Amino acid sequence: MDKSKEGLIPEEVRPKAADYGFDLGRMLSAVVSLRTEVPDDAFTAQVLGTERAGSGVVISDNGLVLTIGYLITEAETIWLATNDGQVAQAHVVGYDQATGFGLVQALARLDVSALPFGSIKDVHPGSPVIIAGHGGRSCALEAEVIAKREFAGYWEYLIDEALFTAPAHPNWGGTACIGTDGRLIGVGSLLIQHSSGDPEDEATADGNMIVPVDLLPPILDDLLRFGQVQRPPRPWLGMFTADGSDDNVFVVGLAKDGPADRAGVEVADVVVQVGGEEVSGLADMWRKVWAQGEAGVEVPVTLMREGQELEMRLKSADRNSFLKHASLH
Repeated sequence: MDKSKEGLIPEEVRPKAADYGFDLGRMLSAVVSLRTEVPDDAFTAQVLGTERAGSGVVISDNGLVLTIGYLITEAETIWLATNDGQVAQAHVVGYDQATGFGLVQALARLDVSALPFGSIKDVHPGSPVIIAGHGGRSCALEAEVIAKREFAGYWEYLIDEALFTAPAHPNWGGTACIGTDGRLIGVGSLLIQHSSGDPEDEATADGNMIVPVDLLPPILDDLLRFGQVQRPPRPWLGMFTADGSDDNVFVVGLAKDGPADRAGVEVADVVVQVGGEEVSGLADMWRKVWAQGEAGVEVPVTLMREGQELEMRLKSADRNSFLKHASLH
């Protein structure tokens, strides 16, 4: 166990073995630490850094590890560590932009049992879960599902059904979300803020966004064989956006030399239309962008800038073409 993490989660909210009908220690041992090094000139280095750390979940007895993809994007070096101190180097197996999942393969035997897959099918708001980072029980947290709904990310990301849990695990990246049956139901992606739902209560609290493991089986064979899913790449604009008031979508950042940057889009522009249709929120905008065709298609957008309407045609790209790719095998 990483002694620097000991005591990370308060004792009163840690899961207790006696409360579960499965071997809690065995399940938690499947969560390993994951550390990566990324070249300084990598496309994602400026935003995500060149040294990244989080967790991953062993999902097969041959040392295949599921994690959240931003931890391994463009990684040249990957190290895994188990709760009992085993350390092994690993390599990238695959990464899927659409789900956000990443897979790595340990290059030495990991003496831990794989965590079996569950499903979010019967998980609903109020369902209890365990959010577990590397480090065993001292880095595991009893939480509950507070929402089950779509999630749209500013980095051109959308999943139809994500889990949101609270209280928040402080080291959320790649954590295991484990159901009361001892099975993996998702992987931690983000720290989010949520409200109580009471319109008179403006207070917010931290929680976690969980990517459901249900999204992995349909793409797993492709990731193992090809390193990516064999489907046409979505059009990527390199345009970071956020929801505003009245369903407005604001540009909050641009990927350097990405399609939107090259076309002259500016931070603070408001996206009014895509493909001639009104935009109503971030999720709706991404669906309209992706409906234009495959990567490389021109995406017509209408922007509002300082009270003036601007018509642009953004020549989209395949996001993966901007990334460094390590040898997969």
